[in-house]
Amino acid sequence: MRESKPLRPPFGRGLSARLLLLTIFFVMLSEVAVYAPSIARFRERYLEERIATAHVAILALEATPDNMVSEELAMELLEHAGAYGIVKSGPGPVKLMLSSASPPMADIYVDLRAGMPLGLMGDAFETLAQEKNRVLRVAGYSTKQPDAFLEIIIDETPMRDAMYGYSGRVLGLSIIIAMVTAALVYASLQWLLVAPMRRLTGNMISFQDDPEDISRVVVPEKRSDEIGMAQRVLAHMQTDLHAALGQKARLAALGEAVAKVNHDLRNILATASLKVEQLSGSEDPKVRAATPILFETIDRAVDLCRRTLDFARAKGPKLRPSVFSLHDFIAECFGTLEMESEEKMVWENTVPKDFTVNADHGQLFRVFTNLGRNAVEAGASRVEISAELRDGNAAITVSDDGPGLPDDLRERLYRPFTGSGREGGMGLGLAIVRDIMRAHGGDVGLQESSGTGTTFLLLLPLSSGGKASNAAA
Repeated sequence: MRESKPLRPPFGRGLSARLLLLTIFFVMLSEVAVYAPSIARFRERYLEERIATAHVAILALEATPDNMVSEELAMELLEHAGAYGIVKSGPGPVKLMLSSASPPMADIYVDLRAGMPLGLMGDAFETLAQEKNRVLRVAGYSTKQPDAFLEIIIDETPMRDAMYGYSGRVLGLSIIIAMVTAALVYASLQWLLVAPMRRLTGNMISFQDDPEDISRVVVPEKRSDEIGMAQRVLAHMQTDLHAALGQKARLAALGEAVAKVNHDLRNILATASLKVEQLSGSEDPKVRAATPILFETIDRAVDLCRRTLDFARAKGPKLRPSVFSLHDFIAECFGTLEMESEEKMVWENTVPKDFTVNADHGQLFRVFTNLGRNAVEAGASRVEISAELRDGNAAITVSDDGPGLPDDLRERLYRPFTGSGREGGMGLGLAIVRDIMRAHGGDVGLQESSGTGTTFLLLLPLSSGGKASNAAA
């Protein structure tokens, strides 16, 4: 039994926690982007309000016949306006002024008529960065009377304190918005993504524990999003894997059954072989003529049992590579096939004589003899093998002039026990060929098959021990 794996990641490392933190960060970042124009607008409104208050204070002068008030009333009006001095000009030629006895010199001149967005934001942050008071001379039109132009002299500290208060309120509100937004996103993510992903993970772990149990295959939900697609793909994959494991189990059972009867069958065939040998001395010429056929039939039966048993038990061919001439090797394979074949065949070896490879001689011999036998059994009268150097591989083509492969056979060409196109065939030849080529790091593929012939392409990597001459390239 496998140890049960946790379905939840450590705290703070899951998708939900990460998205929660990212949501808070991005909301706060957005608030910062909004804060810059907001604080600039707050400063501008503050100064406009001071202008409007100053306008109300200066109206007291207009109520008197000589546009003058007592010093005590002037100081009270200035204190109410929060200013050291107020000057109003327009409409008309009259210019009115309220001022303390000795107003301070202004450090900064602020003209509200010429404010630009970037400039206003820069001025606002400059105000927030100040550590000491500055005296401002502010000029602008009154919001109460648009044609009344006023100039006032005020301290910057009260405005800066108001801006800090506003910033604190914005920060608190931003934190609340960020937390609420993150909580909603977190809950949505849990519902839409994390919970379904955990169910998928739990199903994969359950299926991994016992993939032969069909009840553990995930049941897809009726969702049209990516989670639904993942569930359907996983269900399809698990179903195929369950079927493949079932087939492998049946093949394993077949291998065990063949292993059990193989010994007894060999003994039976050995006995039959002895009897056939006795028949070879018979005086009857018909019996003596039939003896070689019986010997050959028994040998084929023994070889059939051996090949079936080897394939069922094999964990992959064990390679003993060596460097040898591919041309001479193909000639050796053709010699064996020529002795086996009863039909008149043309075996054409066009591999360059100086083309060498580094491979397992015995295993590769099985590859080419299997392909040659398949061509003979398919009805070919000519087989040609050629080779060239291609992208660091020995590209070997095996071509015949047979009738080609049926369309339905191409889909199961390399499946054991199903990839045969002839009656009585086991379908092991090409399956063994592919296993051997892949064990060498290469592969085999059907390059072409038509009514005029079939061509297989074999790719065999050239290791440091092998080489190919320029003639082969």
